[in-house]
Amino acid sequence: MNKSETTHFGFNEIETDQKAAAVQTVFSSVAANYDLMNDLMSGGVHRIWKAALIDWIIPKAGELYLDVAGGTGDIANAIRHAQGAPNAEGKVIIADLTQAMLDEGAKRFAGRTDLEWVCADAEALPFDDNTFDVYTISFGLRNVARPAQALAEAHRVLKPGGRFFCLEFSRVVIPVFDRIYDAYSFNVIPALGGLIANDRDSYQYLVESIRRFPNQSHLEDMMRTNGFKRVTHRNCSGGIAAIHKGVKI
Repeated sequence: MNKSETTHFGFNEIETDQKAAAVQTVFSSVAANYDLMNDLMSGGVHRIWKAALIDWIIPKAGELYLDVAGGTGDIANAIRHAQGAPNAEGKVIIADLTQAMLDEGAKRFAGRTDLEWVCADAEALPFDDNTFDVYTISFGLRNVARPAQALAEAHRVLKPGGRFFCLEFSRVVIPVFDRIYDAYSFNVIPALGGLIANDRDSYQYLVESIRRFPNQSHLEDMMRTNGFKRVTHRNCSGGIAAIHKGVKI
């Protein structure tokens, strides 16, 4: 097997074309407990990061949003509320590779006509060029087999002037805190996954996938290579997570 034909799945190497199915298996397993586990793993801090994302976006009524890897719909719902939902004009399409995640979101927000659920691959989106005002992806890009292809697709489906936002785990930039975070991640999070979701292996993968994902500057370089301008980022909690922004000119 040539190196060019493989990608990472946590700390393991697998064939690139096998990663999507492996990721689907992970998220199908965790879907029912996904939102609860996010609160437990982060002590609720993920809600602060997501609020910071929405504050940076400044959603406006009438805009069309695509939330990729949108899973259970919390980002999409926050966008709509910031737009002034339910009365303000606007719509969010939630795209996710895993149908079980979409099913959880559709149950959670049953009856919402301003949210649309689409099972789709970030690397091959079923949308026309120049369609969306804003593209968001939160804690999903690291699970894509070919992140550069996902970035190219994001650029393609955005309108000229459209904005790209990625909220993702990144690299801690505070000395000593990085070691504390590593100890917590590798010892506590998989144990919680085993205790709460009866699935230690999936949460072990999630921790490992964070370590294999590009750091802040590398991701910015990837965004520029795939067409984005005005690329910048903001660290959250010392770099545990970061929000990246780019614009399609």
